[in-house]
Amino acid sequence: MSELHKFLFEGLPVRGMLVRLTDDWREVLRRRETLGAFPPAVRELLGQMSAAGVLMQSNIKFDGALVMQIQGDGPVKLAVVEAQPDLRFRATAKVVGEVPADAQLAAMVNVNGQGRCAITLDPADKQPGQQAYQGVVALHGDHREPLQRVSEVLEHYMLQSEQLDTKLILAANDDMAAGLLIQRLPVEGEGNLGSRNEDEIGINEAFNRISHLAATLTKEELLTLDADTILRRLFWEERVLRFEPLHPRFACSCSRERVGAMLKSLGREEIDSILAERGTNVEVGCEFCGLQYHFDRVDVGGLFTPERDQLPPTSSVH
Repeated sequence: MSELHKFLFEGLPVRGMLVRLTDDWREVLRRRETLGAFPPAVRELLGQMSAAGVLMQSNIKFDGALVMQIQGDGPVKLAVVEAQPDLRFRATAKVVGEVPADAQLAAMVNVNGQGRCAITLDPADKQPGQQAYQGVVALHGDHREPLQRVSEVLEHYMLQSEQLDTKLILAANDDMAAGLLIQRLPVEGEGNLGSRNEDEIGINEAFNRISHLAATLTKEELLTLDADTILRRLFWEERVLRFEPLHPRFACSCSRERVGAMLKSLGREEIDSILAERGTNVEVGCEFCGLQYHFDRVDVGGLFTPERDQLPPTSSVH
């Protein structure tokens, strides 16, 4: 079962989270196989992003979806992960070219330096005129050097958006997606982003010590050791206050109604031309979960018939 563990370092302005996506991550990959499996490097990228998306969603108090998008001009046009407040997550990518098995982030999405990472917070119940919040960072560091790991990009994002030091360790394979997040807490209380908080960037001794310990965690250890072992090995000299684990899970919000609304937005003429070309039905596959939706001529007719003119469903007589 997938798990997310939150913990604090007693007496220190440092918090942490450890996530291990197991059967739910494997379900993401299994469902994708119906549409064609992603190349190994893309699976690893999406796994790291999934772990990071769950960590970041759990790190904020927000009633709405967190959407992480990495896009650029490489063979991976777009990689996206969505995490809900209850830690439901889903992930997909748009691959337009060949991706070598050992490709790093820059080679996948930032070939000509145009890559971007966008974090969008989309409220569940938008008020009239309310817009989603979005923060965007380039896929390079302060000296224009290309960043090769998702963790580096997100550490840079957290520093810019919250002025808080963050250490992020991510790893993924076909069996698990996992991540460890260590973050310095604001000096004057959570949520305070004032000057005193900025003055602590990079110099807080407690955070620096704990982040150095976290950095010794290897990819193999993160993917093979259980949470108790990882935390004990890394922080055996610290007083760690742990909370009850949470359980992220894969779930997709697609539905026949949503797909029907999308088809309707294309217009009757466009849908009729697709039917004429295919002969029998319009088939739409969800990019996130692989579920296939089929609309035949009767279904399409129903989409474009006003509800008041539609016949009531027939009932069976026994």
